[in-house]
Amino acid sequence: MAKLLYIEASPRKARSASIQVARAFLDAYRAAHPADQVETLDLWQTPLPELDETLINARYALIQGEGHSSEQAAAWARVAMLAERFKSADKYLFSLPMWNFGIPYKLKHLIDAITHPGLTFSFAPETGYQGLVTGKPAVVIYARGGEYPAGSPAEGYDLQKRYFEQWLGFIGITAVQAVVVEPTLAAGPEGAERAKAAASQKAAGMARGF
Repeated sequence: MAKLLYIEASPRKARSASIQVARAFLDAYRAAHPADQVETLDLWQTPLPELDETLINARYALIQGEGHSSEQAAAWARVAMLAERFKSADKYLFSLPMWNFGIPYKLKHLIDAITHPGLTFSFAPETGYQGLVTGKPAVVIYARGGEYPAGSPAEGYDLQKRYFEQWLGFIGITAVQAVVVEPTLAAGPEGAERAKAAASQKAAGMARGF
């Protein structure tokens, strides 16, 4: 039995294109893998550790080989617990809209909260950076109001997909499949429905073999 962790980054719920497509994926996944466990991490309902002075000092104490104060130890335990929840999955599904050409701040908060040495990556002068979340595939559903096709003048504005997949690769997740839902605004309501229907069909097909 495998564990799929679904991370949801949109607050729009029923009105969200990324969530609508993710639900098509999850329906097909559950039908194809009835014995697997599916866990949802809704970033708008989950308290995330604050990256305050205590936590940042705890991080640097670790890097410099120093001990933690009691406050630093407690702060570090919170991020370590979140990182372990993340790493406990065998597979990942992410759904995220484009916000200001990038990703929602709640998702960036998660990334900053778990991307620490010894938790999701390591560093050594001889080998450089090494991701610690390896051998785990991911499907990412990206929704955006406009269109940013490869080779177009708009491609450079897409900091959503480029940044997120760079982060995934940095922590060791390299087997990544993408479903892009676009445009959800620029082509009007009918165009949005066509985009969501096509993306949902593609996502369901991916889920069956995931």
